[in-house]
Amino acid sequence: MAKFLNQNKLPLVRILVLSCGIVFSILILSCSFPRIIVLDDPLSPEEHLNLGVTYERNGEFDHALKEYHTASKKLPLAYLYIGNIYFHKNEYKEAEKYYIKAITKDVKNADLYNNLAWLYYKKGENLEEAEGLALKALKMNPEKSDIYQDTLEKIRERKQNKK
Repeated sequence: MAKFLNQNKLPLVRILVLSCGIVFSILILSCSFPRIIVLDDPLSPEEHLNLGVTYERNGEFDHALKEYHTASKKLPLAYLYIGNIYFHKNEYKEAEKYYIKAITKDVKNADLYNNLAWLYYKKGENLEEAEGLALKALKMNPEKSDIYQDTLEKIRERKQNKK
């Protein structure tokens, strides 16, 4: 051992031992401190909405809902899409909840009123309210009058049949 640690190699050994000690200390310290990682979402709310639409078209409704919920944090229109998924899954209570939430966030979107009216028509409930919602949609956006008029006519037809 004495031959190994002769005077010429002693400084090199000291540097090696010191370096190993420093590396070991850094490793120990890095393990003991909590790490906070902040990740920015690389997608915009609109991109999450579009991704949700893609998932929905492929029948991947759970993935679509996840994307719509992410988008809804900054884009209230996403509540309409969430409501639409629940509507297509025949989960009308959930659909109604999200249509109403969408309306409270965006009172100027006629599609929201029409979709809620259509939901009530499909359930056969709240037909008076459904008629009012369809009329409101029709007045708000005459450019889509053919769609809203169809909803209104079906609601009125059902109301007549219930009498």
